[in-house]
Amino acid sequence: MILAELELFHSRPVAPTRRVALGHLDLPSDPAPGFGGLLLGGVVAAHMPRLDPDLFDELNQLTILLERGGRVAQPRLRHRLQTDRIGLTRSVHRLVADGEELVFEFDDKGTAAQQILGAVYAAGLLPYGPRTPVMATIRRAMRWSGKLDNTLVAYLTGLSRDHGWSAEAHRDPMGWALGVLGFTRESGRPGRRAIQRRFRQLLLEAHPDHGGDVGGAATRISELAEARRVLLAG
Repeated sequence: MILAELELFHSRPVAPTRRVALGHLDLPSDPAPGFGGLLLGGVVAAHMPRLDPDLFDELNQLTILLERGGRVAQPRLRHRLQTDRIGLTRSVHRLVADGEELVFEFDDKGTAAQQILGAVYAAGLLPYGPRTPVMATIRRAMRWSGKLDNTLVAYLTGLSRDHGWSAEAHRDPMGWALGVLGFTRESGRPGRRAIQRRFRQLLLEAHPDHGGDVGGAATRISELAEARRVLLAG
């Protein structure tokens, strides 16, 4: 199942002009970063190793400018953004669900700068609300060094990397954490004392010595601990 998709068009590496254009965008980002934000972060992380290091600061400034909704003078990262797609090469990047696993499908056409620019410009088109956390996810992705798998997904969402969290947990870490500890968004953000009290209560109930399921105790305790960490850190 396709969860998010980014289509972009770009000049060929041997072309005399360097151009980028956006195509179809399916980037769900509410609640942010959502699957769309994860895909954009993944595209950036996947191509950063091939980006000229001299362009890092310019890229960082571009994310800030787009996040604020500012006017972007062209070119950026030595490429010009345009709407015309004639004569350009098409690349498509996807985030798909394979059971409970989230899998990136990246297109290897074009240069690193073209793919990264496409992701950043696409993030700049998001509504103001989710745009800020999605840009923060992209800046986080700019510093990734590792495999392009669920460890990257966990890194982008802020979840610990030593557990196979569900797709829902990655889509909305805060909402997932609230649900694990029995809170709702409608009731408002719980305070530190309420989080700790609920955690201790549910931890006690999950322990086998107090009637908790022996087979699922370790998983449940791990989820409770991670949910508490997410809420206290958020």
